[in-house]
Amino acid sequence: MILQALTHYYEDLLEQGKIGRPGWSQVKVSYGLDLDEEGNLVQLLHLQQEVTRGKKKALVPRELLLPAQVKRSAAVAPNFLCDNSGYLLGADSKGKPGRTADCFAAAKFLHTELLQNAGSPAAKAIVRFFARWDPAQASACPLLQEDWEDLMKGGNLTFFYSGRPAVEDPAVRDAWQSRYDAGNSEGAEDILCLVTGRHAPLARLHPNIKGVAGAQPTGAALVSFNGPAFCSYEHEQGSNAPTSEYAAFAYTTALNTLLTDRNHVCRVGDTTIVFWADGSDTAYQDCAMFALFGGGIEESTAYREADLFNVLRQLSRGQPVDWDGSRLDPGTRFCILGLAPNAARLSVRFFWQNSFGELAKNLSRHYERLNIIRPAYVQNTLLTIWRMALETVRKPAPGSRPPDPVQRLAGDLLLAVLNDAPYPATLQNGVQLRIRAQQDITWGQAAILKAYYSRNSTNEQCKEVMTMELNEQSTYLPYVLGRLFSVLEAIQRSASPNINTSIRNRYFNAASATPALVFPTLVNLAQKHLNKLDGGLAAYYEKRLADLHSRITQTLPARMTLDEQSAFQIGYYHETQNRYVKKEEK
Repeated sequence: MILQALTHYYEDLLEQGKIGRPGWSQVKVSYGLDLDEEGNLVQLLHLQQEVTRGKKKALVPRELLLPAQVKRSAAVAPNFLCDNSGYLLGADSKGKPGRTADCFAAAKFLHTELLQNAGSPAAKAIVRFFARWDPAQASACPLLQEDWEDLMKGGNLTFFYSGRPAVEDPAVRDAWQSRYDAGNSEGAEDILCLVTGRHAPLARLHPNIKGVAGAQPTGAALVSFNGPAFCSYEHEQGSNAPTSEYAAFAYTTALNTLLTDRNHVCRVGDTTIVFWADGSDTAYQDCAMFALFGGGIEESTAYREADLFNVLRQLSRGQPVDWDGSRLDPGTRFCILGLAPNAARLSVRFFWQNSFGELAKNLSRHYERLNIIRPAYVQNTLLTIWRMALETVRKPAPGSRPPDPVQRLAGDLLLAVLNDAPYPATLQNGVQLRIRAQQDITWGQAAILKAYYSRNSTNEQCKEVMTMELNEQSTYLPYVLGRLFSVLEAIQRSASPNINTSIRNRYFNAASATPALVFPTLVNLAQKHLNKLDGGLAAYYEKRLADLHSRITQTLPARMTLDEQSAFQIGYYHETQNRYVKKEEK
């Protein structure tokens, strides 16, 4: 299913001219070797481009459409037209001169064999270059002296002729395409491809996937069989999962293309997540990235939380909407793939595939559950998947990086949201531990508790108080006690405005867990604080206390369960936020 979806995406890109046909791929290239008609090196071209990364600027290789790269192991295997200095110049910094000489000889043989009968000046120049170039004198070449150390680091080089990339020469391109087509079909076993459903030559080895965080920089395999334990019925390598050469090239090219698009790649824990839609319209990716992770669109785009919720509601009802100048169709198929490193291979953490309207429906329900009254300074802050996970860890010092949440938490949470499934228990546990550690509850933690119990709980009394704002009619004891604790804290702060340590700092955890032990002390303390207040303010607080005491119709429990503690915390949060609501809003 994953390979089929990626192959279909490749065909969408190919039809729109956004990607090369089989035998070609986007390759990162740092330098160009510009040749004259006699094959002499006349100039070293710098192909790096400057990009902004955070607050800094860096030089990165340029991506060019070049002949597909071979999959290397320990053996010498040259690439056509583009390779590192060891293959094209016969020099590198690996300290193995014998192997480097073999690499140059292999590259020389490959280029000579493919281009000796091509009649174009560019093809002849490359053949003459390999005939004349002396690897022993490479370090003395004046054209390479300035960039010699960087050349030895292993970046890719490609050939130019008279200032133009040699790959653009028709004769050079035809020579490679003929070699690729003949080489793929010659001697390959004919199989029924499990991806396309058509008979085609078997791909014994699949190309590598590059760009997954934590995986090997040279790439890792999504499909591979390199040991007897992974094989069955005496099949070897790719025969265990018969995939055609075309399908192997298509799905790897599509996935590598997605991974190079940093605007639409997200990392959650150790999982790298990519998105795509049928038709390859990036507007779907932008919308999904913004809805799930708060990114994926330009910072200047004036989308707010309310705009997103309106878009999600319309899509969930089956209505097309406009997003950033594009039309979003709720019937379009949308895919989300999560990959994690696993030695030389990639591990599929999850794969989600459904209509974009179904995604919008599940996200709309999720954000509706998260909706809760907030402080004024966070009205336009989207509580994304990653921000929810960060609510389970301590807040970092200004300018420092926050600690990472539990490794699997964000991924499990994302899956629950995508499938409109119950939230993982690790989310609630993490939030509760954080609340106990800080002896306070933030708006994000309150929103998470509200969403968790609204979706997961079967306790109707607990679900009844998981509302957007204060439920003044509820008589659910843990909720009322949370409200009462908030009022007692307000009385203390009114009586002693400059106090450094309030009852919240001392008693919040104990009040939520063992109210019978704590509340008699707090109520007696409040009476002393009321004596310090003027008549009007004291009367107001006495009225609030009387109202809350009237809702307590049973003996205070000696200990409250985790669900009841959560209701206590929500009651405290609701009552506290209610004090800051403007009078006209009330």
